[in-house]
Amino acid sequence: MFKIILQSKKKIPPFNEPARDLRILNKPLWLWQRDVLAKYTDREMELPPGAPFPQLREPCVVYRDNLFFDEYYMQEFLTQAQAVNRPVRAAFWVGDPAFREHILPLSTSYTPAGDVYMADLWYYPNGPEPDAEPLVIDLQAREIGYYHVPLYMAASQGDLVYQVPLRSLIAIDSWVHIFIADTVFGLFGRGARFEQRLNQDPFFKLGILARALFEGRQVLESSGVVKIGKDCVIDPTAIIHGPTTIGNNVTIGANAVIENCVIGNFVNISQGCQLMLSVVGDNTFLPFRASLFMTTVMENSLIAQNTCLQMSVVGRNTFIGAGSTWTDFNLLSSPIKARDGHGELKNSNRPVLGGCVGHNCRIGAGMIVYPARMIESDVILFATKERRVIDHDVSYEESDHLKLPAAYLHPRTYPREGEKFVETW
Repeated sequence: MFKIILQSKKKIPPFNEPARDLRILNKPLWLWQRDVLAKYTDREMELPPGAPFPQLREPCVVYRDNLFFDEYYMQEFLTQAQAVNRPVRAAFWVGDPAFREHILPLSTSYTPAGDVYMADLWYYPNGPEPDAEPLVIDLQAREIGYYHVPLYMAASQGDLVYQVPLRSLIAIDSWVHIFIADTVFGLFGRGARFEQRLNQDPFFKLGILARALFEGRQVLESSGVVKIGKDCVIDPTAIIHGPTTIGNNVTIGANAVIENCVIGNFVNISQGCQLMLSVVGDNTFLPFRASLFMTTVMENSLIAQNTCLQMSVVGRNTFIGAGSTWTDFNLLSSPIKARDGHGELKNSNRPVLGGCVGHNCRIGAGMIVYPARMIESDVILFATKERRVIDHDVSYEESDHLKLPAAYLHPRTYPREGEKFVETW
């Protein structure tokens, strides 16, 4: 089958980089797409915006390169599309709970058509054609709780929940969508599929139990649910619960706690660190007692000791100083707003949400970052008495290093959309 990739040149703030180059579940999005479609397609073509479609008379799948989809969605989409044998376009029913709660907010990529929203994913049995009918795929969402809010903390109380789909498709229009793709659709979704298989497949369940008994471990600590790569050094006092995937050449120190995470290659997790429902990119260093909760850290970054990041996203090659806190809860119970695909502040539809820092940033020690605030790529923030609390989005022009004669020591590497890259050396 032929594959046509529609390029999206739009840069996602605060990273100032197209979605295809950002990491989802510790893979560049373009590589994730290629791996999911590898068993269905054998040839491909990339088209820049406005380019005409090639003249084909064979089956092909067409998608925009800012889409995150998993193998479970794509398998169902292609199975149903090939069954009807007509041009179809992926669509969401407006009442689907996962679409309503997590996919539609802050998005700019979907086309409304009655009670459905169409995504930029098509299947053509005989090459590209002008019209395609919507094909709605059931995401099989299920409600999963993650917080309990008592009455004294907020105007409303009860369990805070996610609508977790077993099949995932989402356009990356905002940094919040990276958080959703990694945590809600990625890690929560993996756990939900694992539980479903345990309940439906008795042989799989017996195999997991047998392996745990043979290894003398609890089920969630056994190799059936904790996958560890080559040449790893893990202290015997570390607690690792699955489903968790750990890459190659990883070091995990004493008393570290890891639950349902994706850990990349060459990661160093020091003593007393706590990681839950988080994605840690390649070559990342977490010194002692760093904590990540439902947080994404891209490759080559360092989160210093005693820092706590909650429901946040950190870009590549970024340093966050010791003792920093990225909050996730709005104490006044008013809606948390975040930037959508057009850069406008909109309701994020999240009662709790952390912050986001771009690529190549240096954030000083002891910072407190309010919910949903962004720090643009290439920013340096010094720890001073004037700047301890980040209560607004921080642009590159506000970077502290620009006030110094030695600003050239930290050159800008991720300019905004429409700006030219200027060499400083």
